[in-house]
Amino acid sequence: MADFNPVEAEVALEQAGVRDVSRETLNKLNRFVATLNEWQASLNLMGPSAMSEVWIRHVADSAQLVSVAPEARRWLDIGSGAGFPGIVVAVLLSRYPDSGVGLVESRARRCAFLREAARQVGAPVTVHCDRAENVLENLPVPDAVSARAVAPLTVILEWLEPLLRKGTTAYLHKGLDFEQEWKSFRHQHRFDLLVHKSRIGPGVIAEVRANSAKNHLET
Repeated sequence: MADFNPVEAEVALEQAGVRDVSRETLNKLNRFVATLNEWQASLNLMGPSAMSEVWIRHVADSAQLVSVAPEARRWLDIGSGAGFPGIVVAVLLSRYPDSGVGLVESRARRCAFLREAARQVGAPVTVHCDRAENVLENLPVPDAVSARAVAPLTVILEWLEPLLRKGTTAYLHKGLDFEQEWKSFRHQHRFDLLVHKSRIGPGVIAEVRANSAKNHLET
């Protein structure tokens, strides 16, 4: 991995819509990336070429959630894996005393990585090492829940519907085929949908809530 370039990091975050980031926060994000790099060889957390593009493809892609949902302070991240977006969101929100991010991950070795990465950066994180369907109903209701490349829409919303019914909003990273996926989802009438075009390459952030009379897609 190349030496830390704070200008590159700041530009990546600005592209994600996150501005005026302190040097302390940039340093925490860099410490997270360094920890990820240290664990990468043994856990294969990301694809072979991913580390060379980590600031744009992963850090910035995760960080854009903070600009999409600026009022959310308590997050739950499903299938946290390499810490995207959960640990990035936790670092960016760590300046708020009431912030916190729960990370749900079923693989024990990745849970160990997430705990160590959170310790390294001092992020307000709790790791739940279990399958999402086993733990969600027992966790406190967050402001927002995220999921990035975890499961098909039908599966994710089946897991999340009880939380959405309690007032949580889901922010889901989805690909360019999302509109077709949504149209074929036979339970779409139970949810309200707002689609945000991704600031980082192709794809969208699908904002999903419960109990609205109308679903729609932004252009």
